Amino acid sequence: MNASAPDATTAKLMEQILYEVKRVVVGQDRFLERVMVAMLAQGHLLVEGVPGLAKTLTVKTLAATVQGNFKRIQFTPDLVPADLIGTRVYNQGTGEFTTALGPVFANLLLADEINRAPAKVQSALLEVMQERQVTIAGESHRVPDPFLVMATQNPIETEGTYPLPEAQVDRFMMKVLVDYPTEEEEYVIAERVIGPKVEVTAVATTWQLAALQKAARAVYLDPSMLQYAVKLVSATRRPERHGLEELRRFITFGASPRATISLAEGARALALMRGRNYALPEDMSDLVHDVLRHRIVLSYEALSEGMDADALITQIMSRVPAPARPLEHEAQAAD
Repeated sequence: MNASAPDATTAKLMEQILYEVKRVVVGQDRFLERVMVAMLAQGHLLVEGVPGLAKTLTVKTLAATVQGNFKRIQFTPDLVPADLIGTRVYNQGTGEFTTALGPVFANLLLADEINRAPAKVQSALLEVMQERQVTIAGESHRVPDPFLVMATQNPIETEGTYPLPEAQVDRFMMKVLVDYPTEEEEYVIAERVIGPKVEVTAVATTWQLAALQKAARAVYLDPSMLQYAVKLVSATRRPERHGLEELRRFITFGASPRATISLAEGARALALMRGRNYALPEDMSDLVHDVLRHRIVLSYEALSEGMDADALITQIMSRVPAPARPLEHEAQAAD
């Protein structure tokens, strides 16, 4: 067997999952790739895009292909934590309390317009994202495994929204921007919607998905790539140490160590999706904007000059060199 490729079963399984999702979801290849990366790396996604761009459909279809449980929560200002995690219910017939678990107990959870709920509700969700369990009346309940949260934000409407605190946003592995489809893709979307309904076939189980996650953790990551991640994240905190003194005035706070971990785990997952059991520099560099854009707090000066996080990250990447791409025989020897 070629040492540079995952075993045939792993590669075939991922190919089947993606094929089934693409039978339903048109376009949005980059978004779907990021959802798969988050799932394999056991991270969570924050998605920004206008309504109607197949965000819900993508996650729901993916859940069906892996026989996972899918739940969707529409966040509103009157939501309370118990609406998410569950509560204790009194049964008059028996005179006893029973625990009613909330919708967070799912494999794939869509938190729609998360910034419309107050901070207490956001904290309840982000706690279960981190701990993978909830506590109701002193009793702990673990959420199913695997567990992926995809939270959406609408970039257009800001009235009646509550900005996510930076410490909470940091718990999302990536922030993905979803754009409109091309005219060709939109034609196919309309054609599929008005045509016969496509039935999704389950091609995997949650147990097999857990095996894929284990395979992603086994992907070889060279120390030079981990050092590259550290330097990129460090440059968002102290750009002057990396020859980027001119960026100092644009940054109030940089990214946390979670960003370094997310870059490493994301690169491994993307390498596995691309048919390798070792990561290359491009696997990591392809994810840098998604991992860092929501973790950098820009200064008022940056905002006044029209600077956004993506432009700043591009400048950092141009000055922090990626490690050399290993030769094929070197990558196989390291495996």
